[in-house]
Amino acid sequence: MRVRAIMIRILLQLKHDKRTMALMIFAPMLIMTFMTLIFGGSDYHPKIGIVNAPQSFVTILENEDAKVTFYSEGEAEESIRDSQLDAVINFKNGAPYVLLEGSDPSKSKAVLMLIQKLTQQSLPLMKPDITYVYGYANMSSIDNFGPILIGFFVFFIVFLIAGVSFLGERTTGTLERLLATPLRRWEIVVGYVLGFGVFTIIQSALISLYSVYVLHLFMVGSFALVLLITVLTAMVSLTIGIFISAFTNNELQMIQFIPIVIVPQVFFSGLLDVSTMAPWLQALGRFMPLTYIADALRNIMIRGKGWYDIQNDVFVLAGICLFFIVANVLVLKRYRSI
Repeated sequence: MRVRAIMIRILLQLKHDKRTMALMIFAPMLIMTFMTLIFGGSDYHPKIGIVNAPQSFVTILENEDAKVTFYSEGEAEESIRDSQLDAVINFKNGAPYVLLEGSDPSKSKAVLMLIQKLTQQSLPLMKPDITYVYGYANMSSIDNFGPILIGFFVFFIVFLIAGVSFLGERTTGTLERLLATPLRRWEIVVGYVLGFGVFTIIQSALISLYSVYVLHLFMVGSFALVLLITVLTAMVSLTIGIFISAFTNNELQMIQFIPIVIVPQVFFSGLLDVSTMAPWLQALGRFMPLTYIADALRNIMIRGKGWYDIQNDVFVLAGICLFFIVANVLVLKRYRSI
């Protein structure tokens, strides 16, 4: 009877906690839906630019389902440096010269296997000359995923710490006492963001330094820009974590938001190839901060790009941060109007 009483109490407690019940049921369903849509996408077909290639070679490429586009030599080089192509095949004096984009080892491998197969069929005695725009011939997967992992871990850890810490400020009555002072809501929010922000800036800097100089992740760009992006990552995650914590009543509920807020972003961060997804699903990734974080870090660390190439990502991340600062100011109305 006593065991039965405990069981009934737990069930009644869950029944009254509708948010927990909803997250327990719908969060796994949401993740499984994303996984089905993503892994059920079409096979990847390399995007190849062609310069001066014989028609017979192009026909074989198209028969292998490669996405072939004709370019002039200058246009092809510009497109591959902008990462719009996986490779450029340029025939000079009848010999194939292959220029690989190189930032994604899996795509480079797919192109190389395709080219090897084609040259065996059409040019069996000729070995293509292969060069890389970014990366290197034996680039490892960790070099490709390293920038994404830096952004992910900074985002995830700051989100969790900020949310739980701000929740503690509410549950201990600290926030209520602040709201009773002449401080305005925006002053409280900015103060919290800056206060937590000092720690998150130090944390993001240490993670970046450790990843680049101790783990020796592939790095050809400016470390100052890496620090800029990781600091922005921390601030975005901080403001989102504070915002989410306003709708939770305990640490368990804060953790339950991870499958809703964090996990879907992983699918669109670059760890998986989004180009094989449905167009509407690719568009969904444009609303997720980790998409811009990963794009900026890969451009800096792998492709050696500068400010001009990452400024759009920076402005988007700054805009997201400002949006959630304003949202947090408005959310404070739930507790008391000032």
